[in-house]
Amino acid sequence: MIRHEYSRIAETMYEDRLENGLGVFVFSKPEFRKSYAFFATRYGGMDTRFQLDGQGLDTPMGIAHYLEHKMFDMPNGGNALQTLSATGASPNAFTSTAITGYHFECTEGFWENLRTLLSFVSVPYFTKESVEKEQGIIGQEIRMIEDRPGWQAYHRLLEALYEHHPVRNSVAGSVESIAQITAETLYHCHEAFYTPSNMVLCVAGNVDPEQVCAMAREILPKEAKPAIPRDYGSNEPSQVYCQEDVLTMEVAAPLLQIGVKLQAAHDGPAQLRQRLLGDLACDALVGSSSPLYNKLYAEGLINDSFYMGYVDYPGCAFLMAGGESKDPTAVRDAILEEAARLAKDGIDEAMFQRLKKSAYGAYVRSLNSFENLCVEQAQGYFANQDPWTFPEIYDALTAQEAAAFLAQWVKPEQTALVVIRPEGTK
Repeated sequence: MIRHEYSRIAETMYEDRLENGLGVFVFSKPEFRKSYAFFATRYGGMDTRFQLDGQGLDTPMGIAHYLEHKMFDMPNGGNALQTLSATGASPNAFTSTAITGYHFECTEGFWENLRTLLSFVSVPYFTKESVEKEQGIIGQEIRMIEDRPGWQAYHRLLEALYEHHPVRNSVAGSVESIAQITAETLYHCHEAFYTPSNMVLCVAGNVDPEQVCAMAREILPKEAKPAIPRDYGSNEPSQVYCQEDVLTMEVAAPLLQIGVKLQAAHDGPAQLRQRLLGDLACDALVGSSSPLYNKLYAEGLINDSFYMGYVDYPGCAFLMAGGESKDPTAVRDAILEEAARLAKDGIDEAMFQRLKKSAYGAYVRSLNSFENLCVEQAQGYFANQDPWTFPEIYDALTAQEAAAFLAQWVKPEQTALVVIRPEGTK
């Protein structure tokens, strides 16, 4: 087991890679009573096409999320959420575009809870009848999600940015797609992706790292399986698929979602560096302390709901801005104009240094959350990067690089706009 000391963020982390391929990371927190565990698989809403035992599978949209729901079923007819809650733990799970994670927090009974977590996630148990019953529950959830203007804006933005990449898939799927999901398909997906070599276990608290590894070795499968080939589509154009999309819904004021399509960096340190650079470039362009933000705010074109930041998933990356605006087109045009100006004139050095200090401080503060600490480590592990090198990356980033980033990417042909207007307006 390797011990890492990250002095700049005051964290001690123990790392091990088990014989079955599982990555284990334990953050030592001897001063805390609470403990947190996060058990995740690199399997999310975008992973619908893959190969298993040499056979290509094209599974229904929403299947990763569906499987997450069914993983809590236990052979005795119980539910793992109830089992964990009965010991005083606070359990939950989520499915995102790229990963599925199961977690709990507790102040006592950690080892009992960890045993439960590792057991139910590694051994699926559901029947044809229970899978069919879940369709109604998830179908209702999907209808509620689709009624949310914010979700519609985000989902339509992904569909506008990408022509082929499965990031445009809805994580929950559609009512039509989940109707195609069977128990057999769920078992196939579990076999493919819920294998230790495709998973990671992250723990934070006053716990013995060696004991965490010992329990994982005891409960989880012993053999390491090869990586599962995934199909994320091919020949994705560099430009956006659709530059503008408008729809009407029950909203008090128009909502906008702006996306800028980027070329994704390869997994590893380059990906982390691009993410930090992209966020800083967004801050310089239209962050809350930027000249453009103040101008748009003063003109009543944006309000406190407005934001812009960098987003990436395997094989894709983009900038995303959103919020309320009486004139979404004017906001988009102003962002493109300001990006061109900064690309030409450069970013003020003093402002850039302030932005770096602010971003660094926010990153460090976020690590006070055990959940953030463990989820960040899990995502870094899947992307083949050490997320705790961010202080050194921030040190090296320059205003010139941020200006060059804007010059390279923030252009009309790389930009998509989605607008949700109030019903009865044009």
